Amino acid sequence: MTGAAPAFATGAGAVAGATTKVTDPVTEQAALAQAGETGEPVEITAARTEYASTTANPDGSFTLTQSTAPQRVRADDGSWGGVDTTLVRRADGSVGPKASVVDLAFTGGGSGSGRDMIRLGSKQGSVSLGWPGALPEPVISGATATYANVMAGVDLELTATAEGYHEVLVVKSAAAAASPELEQVSLSASGEGLRVVPGAGGGLRAVDENGNTVFKGPAGQMWDSAGSQQTVSQSARMTAADDPQDPAGGGTTTQPGVGDSTAVLPVHVEGDAVSVTPDLGLLRGTETVYPVRIDPSVGLGVSERSVISSDGDRWWQFDGDYGVGLCGNADGYYCGNGYKNRMLFELAPTQLAGKYVLDATFRAHETWSFNCNAHWVDLERTDNMTEGTHWPGPKDLDQMGDRNVSYGRGDNCSPSQPDSWVEFNDNPAEPDENLKSTVRSFADGKISRLTFMLRAKDETDARAWKRFDDNAELKVNYAYQPGVPTSVGVIPGNGNTAYCRPSSTDPLMVTRIDPMVQARVQTKVEAHKGEEEGSLQAEYVVERGDDAAWHEVWSAYRPASGWVPDETLQSLRTSSRADGGLYRLRARTQSHWSYDGASGDLFSPYSSWCYFKIDSTAPKAPTITAGAPYTQCTVNLCDPRGGPGTPGKFTFTHNSADSDVKAFRWRLLTTSAQKTKQVIGATVTVDDVTPSLAGTQVLSVEASDLKLDSSGRTRWGTPAEFAFKVSTPKGPVGRWHLDDGTTGSGVVVAKDVATEAGARHDATLHGAAGATWSGRGRRGDPDYSLRLNDAATNPADQVGYAATASAAVNTKDSFTVSAWVQLSDSSNNRVVLSESGTNGSAFALYYSASFKKWIFNRMDRDQANPAFIRSVADEINPPLNVWTHLSGVFDSKNDADKSNDTIQLFVNGRPQGDPVPLAASASTYEPWTANAGMQIGRSMENGGYGGYFFGLVDEISVWQDPLTGDSIMTEAQAAVDDVPTNELVAHWDAAAATVTAIPESTSTLYAPGSLTLAGGAVPNADRSAVVLNGTSAYASVTGPVVDDSGSFTVSASVELDSEALAAKPVGYSGQIASQRTGNESAWALWVTKPADDAYQWKFTRTARGSNGQVIQSAEVMDDELAETDTWVQVTGVFNAQESLESDDPSYGKLHLYVGTIAQPSGENADFTAAQAGSGELAIGRGAKGGAVGNYLPGSLESLKVWTGAMTADQVSAQVQAASGAG
Repeated sequence: MTGAAPAFATGAGAVAGATTKVTDPVTEQAALAQAGETGEPVEITAARTEYASTTANPDGSFTLTQSTAPQRVRADDGSWGGVDTTLVRRADGSVGPKASVVDLAFTGGGSGSGRDMIRLGSKQGSVSLGWPGALPEPVISGATATYANVMAGVDLELTATAEGYHEVLVVKSAAAAASPELEQVSLSASGEGLRVVPGAGGGLRAVDENGNTVFKGPAGQMWDSAGSQQTVSQSARMTAADDPQDPAGGGTTTQPGVGDSTAVLPVHVEGDAVSVTPDLGLLRGTETVYPVRIDPSVGLGVSERSVISSDGDRWWQFDGDYGVGLCGNADGYYCGNGYKNRMLFELAPTQLAGKYVLDATFRAHETWSFNCNAHWVDLERTDNMTEGTHWPGPKDLDQMGDRNVSYGRGDNCSPSQPDSWVEFNDNPAEPDENLKSTVRSFADGKISRLTFMLRAKDETDARAWKRFDDNAELKVNYAYQPGVPTSVGVIPGNGNTAYCRPSSTDPLMVTRIDPMVQARVQTKVEAHKGEEEGSLQAEYVVERGDDAAWHEVWSAYRPASGWVPDETLQSLRTSSRADGGLYRLRARTQSHWSYDGASGDLFSPYSSWCYFKIDSTAPKAPTITAGAPYTQCTVNLCDPRGGPGTPGKFTFTHNSADSDVKAFRWRLLTTSAQKTKQVIGATVTVDDVTPSLAGTQVLSVEASDLKLDSSGRTRWGTPAEFAFKVSTPKGPVGRWHLDDGTTGSGVVVAKDVATEAGARHDATLHGAAGATWSGRGRRGDPDYSLRLNDAATNPADQVGYAATASAAVNTKDSFTVSAWVQLSDSSNNRVVLSESGTNGSAFALYYSASFKKWIFNRMDRDQANPAFIRSVADEINPPLNVWTHLSGVFDSKNDADKSNDTIQLFVNGRPQGDPVPLAASASTYEPWTANAGMQIGRSMENGGYGGYFFGLVDEISVWQDPLTGDSIMTEAQAAVDDVPTNELVAHWDAAAATVTAIPESTSTLYAPGSLTLAGGAVPNADRSAVVLNGTSAYASVTGPVVDDSGSFTVSASVELDSEALAAKPVGYSGQIASQRTGNESAWALWVTKPADDAYQWKFTRTARGSNGQVIQSAEVMDDELAETDTWVQVTGVFNAQESLESDDPSYGKLHLYVGTIAQPSGENADFTAAQAGSGELAIGRGAKGGAVGNYLPGSLESLKVWTGAMTADQVSAQVQAASGAG
């Protein structure tokens, strides 16, 4: 068993070797300053990892050095030291290495020891492998623990490496080989935070909660000892003086050597066990030379490396040095029997994301060459490798370089040829060397992983045989790329607030002919949160469009000289512009770099246009005066008053310079609670300025003389702003995370964890068969939820629920209730929450089987045969088995007047229709108080309970206040510490594909089924991919997978087939993945072909009307061309809770990420339709324009779907957190 892991220092034992003292880490800015002062590079120790180091250079550039093998280990106290795999006994009885980059422990032997034979951990979790029975106390020698006679004549050897372990069964004799126990070797497998799944080519993987591979290993292997008995005549061998090393290299007790007979053993995963079936012909063959070693491989990988051989051998995650080229005979010297080797290195240097690559060098350390004459070695970029990669290796993509060298023979050559680094760096005289441009594409997110192959240029010449060790390096010099600036806008008068009006039909009115413009400069990716980064300028462009077609009339930079770091707000006044002119502004960030005596500039894409009109005679900024309860913020004082939903009184008075003001319009800039409102008069008092969120709010007011401008529109003047602070509202009076128990735990109480003053209302589970716990949770692992009734097969048991002992809210006063739900059965009414009286429920939040919609209702009175007053969802047939957020609000307006009482339902944060007036809907309505406990999963009607819920309920909250729409939108993010959460709800990994399907690997409750392959879709096990022909191939599963009327994230690892794409016409679009709504794709990831040899990624959303026609669409397009013939991670995010930058109080925005790089969302990314796709989910094809097609030519490695909108940081951490050192 062989293994490697992500960078994670073991927590046990002291760091061996020289140890770096613990000091405050050197930040990027400190390193830059020191490098500038000293003229020497300075390491940014804050960015140091086990595999990588970064230095700041005197010229302002940076250098990242990424290694393929760990260079250091971080100890528990934060100090750094060398790797030391020497095993030591620990206080807990286990055995582990002194210092490695994994949390590794072997059993110390004794009773029950087999259960924890190996524990391998990382920050993401751990995997434990168990032996079937007790193991003896091991004998420790260096990095190896030997457990003698675990079977008769069979030893178990566990060997620690810098990145993991080897596990080998040593069968010492033919008699031992005859044991039936060896006909299948099985180990128990368990994980904490990780799941064990099949890997590529018969291998094994352990994946985290987001489906990212943390641990991996190839198929197992076994080998005998035939190589040790091969003899070659002394005259045919090099003498010791000629060859101080074994020319073939390789071959240890943990991996096969030259001449050993070998066999590959696919690993099988079934339940909580992994097993291999040894090759009995090799195990018990008449030609077999003992001992035989069996390695049922389970492992894990950081940056991957492998040696592949033409004779079928492979050494994944090899240690030490191995050969490249033809291992044969030449000039009377012998290497081997004529096999060929190639060496692969795969890197994921994630610290480069968003950087501009100035130079790149790959180097490998040559330890030996066949003779003293130089021979050519090539560095090729190939398709990505997997743990299943074998000879001849991945497809060649591009040459990175070649070198004619000979190193490692020392004094056997004259002059001496010591071992040395072989460096590959682009030679300007050879245009086919493309290392720098390739690494630049990686930094731009166009390539997910970089795979390099070392091989002899002439693989027929044994003299070209060389050996290289496992530690190769990628050295990259870089500078920061600029990002699209934020806070772009125009300050219309003499105020401080900038505005950006996105429409030329409603431009900002500016009364100065030299308005102030502003922009906040950004880097493309913020590498170190909170730190200043980059050398940047803001560039502004103003165009005019009323006198002719739009044309540039002014541009400028700030600062005028020098550079500023990211997040710096830059502003300046334009030169005088024409009074009455219609203008538009946009801005971009410029960055500057210097390297190796050269310098240059880079530019971000432009921001969206901001439109403004100059009219010096338009009304000036009016005066705003506050009444109760809010007061104006000053520089030194900003007292919070009122609260969300609490209206404020304000008086608007015309500017003293104006005499003909007749109207005002106003809106709150920092909340989407209100559209712009208009009032008539020269001085007006309004009492309905109602903020919907806490914190600082800005009221914007414009005056008008009601005259028409040159375009025939009402002329509005320069806005005035009034900042005031809104008090934080009371928190929920009840909150139940429903993570109190696990399946079978016996826990029957769900704790109320609200922190508001007052009694807590714990909920008790009733009906053991119907009320259970689930490992699914809306906030992701390790969250849980309450599962009701669909696990019970007997209808008599399908009456499970939970209830508090007393009422959680007073239903006579204003209140709000909310919950996350997964409805699994819609055949009857299914109640989420209610609170009961004597005859019925004062409210119920439920699914109605007759309406086929979600409903929030109230009964008019606590009586038999009551009248029901309902707030009904807009959409029919809500999707099943997907997370949906529901809220219900009862608003009594905090008075005794029942005529203005209303209720309103919210689905995924969106209001459903208008608030429903209760008294107007039922003349018999009276507000009344429920006197029983809150019911989770049922309600009362006519004195009896029913409507039992089927499915999951999670994250219940109740407030004794009517939450505003914005507050409910915030609640629908399911945030923890103000960061929205998400849950992986589906993952299809082609590594586990069969000839008919790609299994869904989360295997959780309500998970969708397998993607069924059709139309010629073919799995490729060695590449962990499904190949799609672009004409008919696809795979699909019954949907929906996610409620896309709410927030979600979808990500695919895809490779485009350049040859097949070239044959497609310009204008072609191919769908990578989509979820249908009728004959359209509700959402889809695409590749498009806008021109010959040009391809772009795209993420879209589409909504249909009742007639099936498209009523709304949105898209985000990659701003650069897509790479072909390489794996790319493409991620689409729909944030249903993101407010739009317009006067329309709406929510919903699309985002696209290529790799970790966010693409500009642009003006077409807004999507406000609350429509859920309900059709199939498919890869390789989709629906558009009423037809199914758009077949994709390429391959798909994996597809993942999450409930919840990821932030940029989460995309980097959860989507791109593959097994790569960064």
